[in-house]
Amino acid sequence: MIGIVAVSHSAALGEAALQLAQQMVPGGGAPVRVAAGAGTDADGQPILGTDAVAVASAIDALADDSDGVIVLMDLGSALLSAELALELRMSDAPVRLVPAPFVEGLLAAVVSASAGGDLDTVAAEATGALAAKAAQLGEPEPEPATTPAPAQKDAQASSRIATVRNPQGIHARPAALIAEAAKGAEVRLRRLPDGPEAPASSLMRLLTLGARQGAEIELLAGGDDAAAAGAALDRLVALFEDGFGEGTTATDAALDAPAGPQGGDGVASAPSSGDVAAGREPIGPGVTVQGRGVSPGCAAAPVVHVNPPLPEPDGEASVPDGERDAEAAAIAGASVTVSADLRARAAAATGEAREILEAAEMMTTDPELLAEAAERVRTEGRTAARAVWEAASGQASALLALGGRMAERATDIRDVRDRLIAAILGVDPPGLPDHDGPFVLVAVDLAPADTAALDGSGCVALVTEQGGPTSHTAIIARSLGIPAVVGAEGTTGIAVGEVVLVDGGRGTIEVAPSPERIAEAEAASVEVGFDGDGRLADGRAFPLLANVGGAADAEAAAAAHAQGVGLFRTEFSFLDRAEAPTVAEQVSAYRGVLAAFPGRKVVARTLDAGSDKPLPFANDADEENPALGVRGLRIARRRPELLADQLAALATAGAAETANLEVMAPMIATVDEARAFAAQARAAGIDRVGVMIETPSAALMAKELLDVVDFVSLGTNDLAQYTLAADRLLSDLGELNDPWQPAVLRLISLVGDAGRSAGKDVGVCGEAGGDPALAPVLVGLGVTSLSMTSRALGRVAAALALVTEDDCRRAARAALGAATADGARVVVAEALG
Repeated sequence: MIGIVAVSHSAALGEAALQLAQQMVPGGGAPVRVAAGAGTDADGQPILGTDAVAVASAIDALADDSDGVIVLMDLGSALLSAELALELRMSDAPVRLVPAPFVEGLLAAVVSASAGGDLDTVAAEATGALAAKAAQLGEPEPEPATTPAPAQKDAQASSRIATVRNPQGIHARPAALIAEAAKGAEVRLRRLPDGPEAPASSLMRLLTLGARQGAEIELLAGGDDAAAAGAALDRLVALFEDGFGEGTTATDAALDAPAGPQGGDGVASAPSSGDVAAGREPIGPGVTVQGRGVSPGCAAAPVVHVNPPLPEPDGEASVPDGERDAEAAAIAGASVTVSADLRARAAAATGEAREILEAAEMMTTDPELLAEAAERVRTEGRTAARAVWEAASGQASALLALGGRMAERATDIRDVRDRLIAAILGVDPPGLPDHDGPFVLVAVDLAPADTAALDGSGCVALVTEQGGPTSHTAIIARSLGIPAVVGAEGTTGIAVGEVVLVDGGRGTIEVAPSPERIAEAEAASVEVGFDGDGRLADGRAFPLLANVGGAADAEAAAAAHAQGVGLFRTEFSFLDRAEAPTVAEQVSAYRGVLAAFPGRKVVARTLDAGSDKPLPFANDADEENPALGVRGLRIARRRPELLADQLAALATAGAAETANLEVMAPMIATVDEARAFAAQARAAGIDRVGVMIETPSAALMAKELLDVVDFVSLGTNDLAQYTLAADRLLSDLGELNDPWQPAVLRLISLVGDAGRSAGKDVGVCGEAGGDPALAPVLVGLGVTSLSMTSRALGRVAAALALVTEDDCRRAARAALGAATADGARVVVAEALG
């Protein structure tokens, strides 16, 4: 493979260009070394310049393992340093100095070298790197170093027709994916009916196709190896059909269209002390606001609002032609600055907070975002700040159009946007304020980096007007043990400094409560430890298990003395990927969870994608009603290999560890589905097989389901959603998505009765499993185990230790006779004294 040396005056520019280039190629691609800057001054500040010795060292570092080295230079003395480096180097590998545009040339060279191009080919690709930009601007195209040969349609050639389905067409990232997928075959692409053509191995020539959404592309593969050509075409067609992992639906939604009194930014302006957020109706003492509790516990403290967002950059300002390159370079510099800050934060964080900060850091170096913003500067004369704003708007709008979990990621894009703009302008970014002492943070919504930074701060509770149970606010609040309520509309109308009591279990915010009320609530919410022995007051053992998403969660659950795992969400190994993990990758991830519970039960749920957790390789982005569509086990109807690979990986992992592995399927609606899944799982080597009860039909058919599986587990979140016909991510319908709803309890009762009759396990692994007040009712309804977040184990154990089995049955009968959710709570409390 050809090695690449990038010589730049600026260390920041060199690093940013390298990150951009490497993210174009899965797995990192060709070896690249950056020789940038001329050291640092006495104050540790980088010195602009180039160093011939550093260039020579970079060439030598690549020479032994490369078939040749090309050197790209940004400007001026970089060329002189590169020429001198040829005299100073110790190696004798062939070296080519290439007069290519620095950033575009590096992108083209990395893709070409990663695809196996030789020295001449890589040099030619880099040299012709401006062709795509010239074609986009309608300017005369620079002559490429080699003229592409016309596609030959002979008897040995195979061809396919594909349609460009992703909203942005074939830009840099799809072009890199095409080059990667075409490896091992001679493939060319032509835009139909009579457009240009390009070799699949050339990123820059692919960009000159000008292929936008809806364009038809002819894929032509030739060469002596017909099998390799056909396989390459299959891979390419799959890429086009999937929209290159970017989705296949365009949207005209504007990120910054007004979204209520706070404007379109999603973050309220910070009021002065004693004021409410701009445009909000004040909320005074004595008022209780109802939202959705997403992290249990109670805390009281004065309200603090987030710092205000940056104003929208001027859309009318124009950068003169001669200053546009320097203006565009500011974007790359800002990316490096923000990336370094987030990396430092991630290094100081742990668990999910660290993972989210690392994801945010990756977004700040997203090659498509940075390239699009820089292009807007150079071609339209936008300021760097305005260009970043507009580029981020398109990405956020696309996420909003997807809905569910992906729509919640639009906040992440806005956060990256604001951080980049703040770095460009040299101002403080919006977000968390400095505050002495404990406080309750109230906002319209929170950026992931800000939420993750709460660890170690004085924040004792979170309240947001927007967000759902899968938002980063909810995820990190739960991991940090901070009470949190989302979907609490109007709460930015609570004045700064006003004391509020936040109940993350009930989802309430009480404004200016009395000291007695605060003391009562906080005493009731004190975290209770768990000794690992769940029992009722009469001595009956009752297993209390944990819900986990990966090895780190499992280790934390084991440390909290969970008696096993009642729900291992295996889809967490699939999220945020453009393609499914390999069987080997899955085995490694699954073993990490199983190893934490030797000799104890671990119930793994197979891939539960779709609805609020869409995956580009499994779900159709055009599905009109994904909550009622192809999700959970139904994905196997379209992609049976995903289920087959996962079962094989689970069986392999189970055989390698001593945990008692059980596997269940989500989104079961019929006995036929359960029977087919059980047969396939057992054939794969799984001993104990179960299904989730998440639909009313499954609950009604529980007796028949237990005839074909070994156990069932109630997913009360979805069971409530489908029973009450209320989207569980919609905060407006929060009171309907309540496991205390009598209709839900009556369905659970049917399942419990079926479990008793069959003598088989009936678990609960939804949010209801962690509710101490509901636990006795569930036991009385026939549930045999409860699974929950690790932090809830002690509270649930304490509640069950106070009741006998007879008490539980009495509480269950009272709940089943109630007409409303609130009524059920009242009669159960009375039944239990």
